[in-house]
Amino acid sequence: MVTARQDNPYIGRFAPSPTGPLHFGSLLAATASYLQARKAGGQWLVRIEDIDPPREQPGSDKLILDTLEAYGFEWDGAVSYQSSCHDSHLAAIDSLIANGLAYPCSCSRRDLSGLPKGSLGTIYPGSCRSATVSGSAAIRVRTNDDPIEFVDRLQGHLTTRLETESGDFVIRRRDGLVAYHLAVVRDDADQGITEVVRGIDLLDTTPRHIHLQNLLGIPTPAYVHIPVAENSAGQKLSKLTGAPAVSTKNVSKTLHSALLALNQRVPSEMSNGSLEGIWDWAIEHWHLPALADQKNIAPQHYC
Repeated sequence: MVTARQDNPYIGRFAPSPTGPLHFGSLLAATASYLQARKAGGQWLVRIEDIDPPREQPGSDKLILDTLEAYGFEWDGAVSYQSSCHDSHLAAIDSLIANGLAYPCSCSRRDLSGLPKGSLGTIYPGSCRSATVSGSAAIRVRTNDDPIEFVDRLQGHLTTRLETESGDFVIRRRDGLVAYHLAVVRDDADQGITEVVRGIDLLDTTPRHIHLQNLLGIPTPAYVHIPVAENSAGQKLSKLTGAPAVSTKNVSKTLHSALLALNQRVPSEMSNGSLEGIWDWAIEHWHLPALADQKNIAPQHYC
């Protein structure tokens, strides 16, 4: 594993998908990543991950950016769009194929039905590793059972054996769209990201990302996976579970609630204060370890 040098300038990011407006769960991820960057005196980038058009909602990128501005977030440089990095993504895939590290796969969902499942879904058995595939096909990256180990700054030491627990995974879909795993790894490297702060729902994907980083010879950033907000049914807040957009009215109160949900001891009177005052306090007092023993965030913590 090529790890990012600890003396590198800190560069963090918030990378929402334009599938709907910013909801409270996304606000938590944005806030935590922003405070990690600002506490370290580093940069905070915003990247719109727009590589899955069938799932995207027109205009939602602008809604997200407008909401971030309304809450006082200040990002460094111009907002980047993942779709503009398509050539970089394809070059990485071509490199993996040329080096025998990825291959075409014609397996359909029906072909894979009934196979064992792991935390990331069906464990692919390598059916097409040595097959001759013609016509439309996905591209899968080869895995092995060498342990992939990393230390998450909140979740601790984790070990995964991808071939057994996941199998070879898709990096380009049959419809030609680049998969999230490949795109996010390539883009984080191209932007020099030194630490990724995101929801714990993405923790299981991290070994796949580290595997790709190793194969592509690019640095592995530090990782922080924070608790996610849940609705009354115990589901992660998302567009699929009907999460409402955060209001751009009384933003100080909502930001105050977000800090409380992140287990920060923000004074109650600040809920009626200025955004600038809340951010000044939050940056000075940001304490990531306060989240270490916290489980996912139930509605009573933010509603």
